[in-house]
Amino acid sequence: MFTGIVEELGTVVTPGTRLDVGCTLVISDLSIGGSIAVNGVCLTAVAVSGDGFAADLAPETLSRSNLGDLAAGSRVNLERPVTPATRLSGHIVQGHVDATGDVVALDELGDGNWWLKVRVPKSLGRYLVEKGSITLDGISLTIAAMDGDVIGVTVIPHTFANTTIGQARVGSRINIEVDVLAKHVEKLLARG
Repeated sequence: MFTGIVEELGTVVTPGTRLDVGCTLVISDLSIGGSIAVNGVCLTAVAVSGDGFAADLAPETLSRSNLGDLAAGSRVNLERPVTPATRLSGHIVQGHVDATGDVVALDELGDGNWWLKVRVPKSLGRYLVEKGSITLDGISLTIAAMDGDVIGVTVIPHTFANTTIGQARVGSRINIEVDVLAKHVEKLLARG
């Protein structure tokens, strides 16, 4: 389990089905077999060195996320799993990406704040509510506006500077994980 609070920006060394990522902070207590979120996708470390880690990407991961779009030099959001003593600063994030969405706009609001608009697949719309949580590329954000299948979130200066959001471009794909609690509630209500 993760919180959607990005700890470090890593750099892709080798893209592909064996993803190699250069980083320093998140490997301090990472061991082979440990989980790590890369752009919000929970991966298993299969190799760990002093300058990064490697993880294998399954076909399901490549089809549901934007990790297959990465190139050498791409920056990625990294987060270690929570521990029982960790503060839950974001929201409950599993690292199980539901789909990707398309960046519609990234507009400056002033004072270092930004407005990000993302087109979300219609199938996920039922899990989204204004002022509810959403994870975009592993970042816990609050939905500030909804207009059909487009959501808007405010990105504060810290998040803009310390995550990959600043690299977002119109048309680029972004990983989406909706609130898992909403999915469980839907299933329970469907049972009647």
